[in-house]
Amino acid sequence: MIPPGFIQDLLSRVDVVEVVGRHVELKKAGINHKGLCPFHGEKSPSFIVSPTRQTYHCFGCGVHGNAIGFLMEHTGAGFVEAVEDLAQQVGMQVPEDERTPEERERASAQKARQVTLSEVLERASDHYRAQLKKSPRAIDYLKNRGLTGQIAAQFALGYSPEGWRTLASAFPSYEDPLLAESGMVIVQNADGPEAEQKRYDRFRDRIMFPIRNVQGEFIGFGGRVLDKGEPKYLNSPETPVFSKGRELYGLFEARTGLRQRGYALVVEGYMDVVALAQNGFNNAVATLGTACTAEHVQKLFRFTESVVFSFDGDAAGRRAAGRALEAALPHATDVRTVKFLFLPTEHDPDSYVRQLGAAAFEQCVAEAIPLSRQVMETAAEGCDLSSAEGRARLLANAKPLWNALPQGLLKRQLLGDLARRAQLPDQELMGLWHAGIPATQERRPDDGPDLGPTPPPEGSAGAGAPTAWKKKEWKKDWKPGGDWKRRREPEDETVGTPRRAPVAPADNALRMLLLNCAWWDDLPPDDHQLLHELPGPHGELIAWLERHLVDHGAGPWAALQEALAEAGLIELAQRMVGGLLGEEEPLFEHLQQEVKKLRISQLEAETNRIAASNPQGEELERFKRLRAQILSLKAVGQAPA
Repeated sequence: MIPPGFIQDLLSRVDVVEVVGRHVELKKAGINHKGLCPFHGEKSPSFIVSPTRQTYHCFGCGVHGNAIGFLMEHTGAGFVEAVEDLAQQVGMQVPEDERTPEERERASAQKARQVTLSEVLERASDHYRAQLKKSPRAIDYLKNRGLTGQIAAQFALGYSPEGWRTLASAFPSYEDPLLAESGMVIVQNADGPEAEQKRYDRFRDRIMFPIRNVQGEFIGFGGRVLDKGEPKYLNSPETPVFSKGRELYGLFEARTGLRQRGYALVVEGYMDVVALAQNGFNNAVATLGTACTAEHVQKLFRFTESVVFSFDGDAAGRRAAGRALEAALPHATDVRTVKFLFLPTEHDPDSYVRQLGAAAFEQCVAEAIPLSRQVMETAAEGCDLSSAEGRARLLANAKPLWNALPQGLLKRQLLGDLARRAQLPDQELMGLWHAGIPATQERRPDDGPDLGPTPPPEGSAGAGAPTAWKKKEWKKDWKPGGDWKRRREPEDETVGTPRRAPVAPADNALRMLLLNCAWWDDLPPDDHQLLHELPGPHGELIAWLERHLVDHGAGPWAALQEALAEAGLIELAQRMVGGLLGEEEPLFEHLQQEVKKLRISQLEAETNRIAASNPQGEELERFKRLRAQILSLKAVGQAPA
């Protein structure tokens, strides 16, 4: 927890002009400072930074906030990360840290190590840039690829000369262990005597592409051969500052482009990113020699609500698209857009945009396949839909993909599309899938009235398995009543919304946070992330609430109502709060209990997805770990009365 008083004290000590000025060129304009807005494209400056109010505001796109909000918006930093960054700049100690002194010391040492490694990598980048200017061959290569000096400078492109120890001229000591730890130098026989160790540069005779994180820190390199050679692309190894599964090439350079164009364009190569930027697509990023991961997708959705994946049209491109689809599905809420673009087999984005032009590529983006259709096409691949067997296989392929989607209208509509494709009534497929009930365990008409799923006892071998319908004995004097004949029809969660009173854990958690917004800072970062990922209006209100707390701090519900009205969210919030304002005041423990329920639901959805794919090896072990985590969470005491 970071106390609101500390945030207020921090904001009173930092200078928003200085913070913004590190990223935006500002000029004095009366009592304020003015510059070009970093959040949208403009030719005349409308971005105002006020030293008296310690805020920024753009009269063009409407963005506004304080120093913390600027770092979150512009660099993609989380709230805690932005606070820690500013606190370090003014020499303040963030008081929320509840770790032991030993843990804090280790974390501090690790952070210092990362900063040192980034400085080593930045120095190497400066060396490679200087070498590029001295190499006509490397310059001609970039020119032949259609790149200008301006775009090369924007991406800090460089050249690693031929030779085994060219970095020796860039560093005081070639024996420095940091060169090996940062991945720039390879040490042969590293475990042997020092006299028998041999050191040489990892990158030789390659165009160098520096990889930077969203804060602009150098974390690694990608190197491409100029002529024929293998491997064509060579990446930095995994280091304390670089993880291929989490980072995206070009994201630092694309931050402004993402807001200008309104979507992220994900490609497969460094040269694709640079060539697209050269041709006006300044919103492209690339994975780093690995398949797209859920962390990649989650990171992109911090900057934009729309992602377009671009792949080659060959078999390898289709396989990559399948992995990207699996990574994107859990994050495909009703307010987000995911599309897939497949180029002709003879082209990649680089060659396509150079040969056919930006307008032709723009048309390809406009015609990209939406996620729902990609799910359908992926599931139908290899299926003969003219036969019952083929349609059954379609549904078997589609079910784990459908299960991975978050709850919402998109998931409901896709189920209807799949049902029609398989020639089944919507309600019948919903009955089989909606509650995760296998067809062989579907309720039978002769089972009698008022039946419900009976879960296995906690800790049993069947815990976590799909719930079976348990047949109850008929009572001799039983008489039908109410609408029991219709109970076999599965309930459609979208009917009757908005509800008058919150009943689900997501509703209750949001209600408690709106009525007691100071509790947000008492929740750990993992719970923050979980609540941010809630679909639909829940996630929208959570995102607004965090930004409001950053800008204004915590306040009573009456004050929050005014802010919600100003943001146009008051009706939505009141629907979530419902008529429960007069009920007994909830405790923070009640909020923790509701968040725990959400965590359990998230983990159960993941285990169901894994179980549907017949897990083996590592996936099976992961399934067991998740089940153990679920049982552990359920074993914790119930919420207070």
